[in-house]
Amino acid sequence: MSIDLKQLKYFLAVAEEKSFSRAAERLHISQPPLSQQIMKLESELGVRLFARTTRTFELTVAGKALMGEASEMLAKMRMTIDTIRQIDRGEVGRLRVGIVGSAMWGPIPSLLEEFQTKFPRVTWTLHESGPNVQYDALRAKQIDVGFWREPKLDEDDLKNDHLKQELCFRENVCVALNEHHPLATQAYIELTDIRDEPMLTLALDKSAFPRYLIQCCVKAGFQPTIFQEASEPQTLLAMVGAGLGVALMPETTSRIGWPGVIFVPIKTNPPSANLYITYTTLDDAPVVRAFLNILNPPAP
Repeated sequence: MSIDLKQLKYFLAVAEEKSFSRAAERLHISQPPLSQQIMKLESELGVRLFARTTRTFELTVAGKALMGEASEMLAKMRMTIDTIRQIDRGEVGRLRVGIVGSAMWGPIPSLLEEFQTKFPRVTWTLHESGPNVQYDALRAKQIDVGFWREPKLDEDDLKNDHLKQELCFRENVCVALNEHHPLATQAYIELTDIRDEPMLTLALDKSAFPRYLIQCCVKAGFQPTIFQEASEPQTLLAMVGAGLGVALMPETTSRIGWPGVIFVPIKTNPPSANLYITYTTLDDAPVVRAFLNILNPPAP
């Protein structure tokens, strides 16, 4: 048996119009091919769909049954096609976003709000973890995109793991000081001004970012004395507020009021805290493509 959707569409037009001529006009075709398709459909089914006389044009019992079924089938097919097109445009699906905690103090919340507004049928989830964990999660397809900070990953390493990394937000590092620290009243300080201060840093084995900051200090001419390491930036700031040391933090950290903490910009060659997005190149996922277009809208 070979019945196609076109035959069902033609049948519905005739059944609803109760006229081959009006159905042909509605379908923008001539009447002979329409009649041929209906005859072919009846032949395939082995039933009569219409009771034709010189004065009447009615559906048979089988025709009435097919009319209901065909209407549902075509409606479902239209919905399926519409859904597939929405999926292809990235309007339906799920997005798993990996982030480092400090990214939520910057532009990421507004980015997610814009994405939610433009793509309300996409379900997205946040997965807060360090760069190393995110990298492995991307390779294992456990997240779709990942956000973390400097330094940018090696292009060859990214290519070998079928990943791509793009700069999405530029930001500098500032110094978090206790409010009673002598430097806390300065409009700007130099990185070397904290050479003798106990340094509070994120765990050096969990991310390249704190190691990068240590190298920036070395490049500026001093080896910082690391007093304590912590897994979360909030922990560092709590220790700064308690007067236990200083910390190098992204400037957007200062948007939130931390008790007892003052944030002072670095005047000369401040280390960068640029935020990068990383995603796989193996799949052209429409939802990821839509998300990237929010970050970098295509040229009109």
